[in-house]
Amino acid sequence: MASNHKLNFVDSELENLKRLNLYRKLRYGKSKGPHIIINNKKLLNLCSNDYLGIHSSQIQINQLQSSSRLVSGNDESYKKLESILAKHKSQQNSLVYPTGYMANLGAISAIAKKKDIILSDELNHASIIESCKLTDSKIIIYKHNDMQDLEKKLKLKVNNKFVITEGIFSMDGDFSSLKQISELSEKQNAITIVDDAHGDFVVGKDGSGTPSYFNVEKKIDLYISSLSKGLGSFGGYVASKNNVIDLCINKSKSFIYTSALPSFLIEYSIKRFKSNREERKKKLERNTRKLIKGLKQIGFEINSTTHIIPIIIGDEKKAIEFGEFLMNRGVFAQPIRYPTVPKNKARLRISVTAWLSDKDIERSLEIFEKAFRKFCN
Repeated sequence: MASNHKLNFVDSELENLKRLNLYRKLRYGKSKGPHIIINNKKLLNLCSNDYLGIHSSQIQINQLQSSSRLVSGNDESYKKLESILAKHKSQQNSLVYPTGYMANLGAISAIAKKKDIILSDELNHASIIESCKLTDSKIIIYKHNDMQDLEKKLKLKVNNKFVITEGIFSMDGDFSSLKQISELSEKQNAITIVDDAHGDFVVGKDGSGTPSYFNVEKKIDLYISSLSKGLGSFGGYVASKNNVIDLCINKSKSFIYTSALPSFLIEYSIKRFKSNREERKKKLERNTRKLIKGLKQIGFEINSTTHIIPIIIGDEKKAIEFGEFLMNRGVFAQPIRYPTVPKNKARLRISVTAWLSDKDIERSLEIFEKAFRKFCN
């Protein structure tokens, strides 16, 4: 490449990322059950979002073709899945999107408009942050799970007020204060939106999610969630009243202007929904308790009570070295750094799954104990 090439600035950007220990590279591997194979090495996979690890036989792929549902019509399987998901969330209707990210983009930008305000938790996922920016609404950030701050900011007088939060926060693994949020929203006539990607199918009655866990499911106005985490399939969805779903169909650009999921993936989601989810959910809960207890006994400061367990390291370089130490000894747990989390808040994000056996957990704890002695003393 010539020294004065117009894209040379890209090299400078990459070098800067490396200098700050924020450079990322793809690792290619193949997942199978609780393990992942990387460079012909079998590792315990503590990075998977397939929380329940549902066993299911191969389904026959009858149809790969896909296009816009508004242009080419709907396969009956969509109607069946959307009916199942609406009932799952105690709502009138639901709408499936190609991904959870697109569900956030589509639903939030469809329902919120100019002269509205959106109150968003400061630790909300990037997809929520980007979705809010598309609305022309005034965006107000409230301190993480700080109900006094939210209450103060909710008192603003505007056309519509929206409170948006995750159910279980994806990088910290803590629950949102949904009981208090729903009470404040009800008091101030605000619309409550919950992104329940990491709680759906995993917590609550019959795995119906975080609001069910707190017995406030009937106070949530709009659910946004994923089919690719607890359910272990692919796609995203929203669930709400009929008129909100109708609005999404008519105004949601990430639904209108993209191809829909192929019907075999819809059928796959239905099949996994009807599988042994409750049994796998109990196994996940047992694994989570065992791993958290073991990590605390080693000496790690663990504040999470969910299947997402962050080990806060702080320094980005140290987090990379911590992750490499684990990997070299058979455990795959990726370091998470800025901009996914704040600077100097780098961490190892452990995802517990029902795939893990007691032996897997004991082995991983032995390796974490060695890492603790090396990096945390």
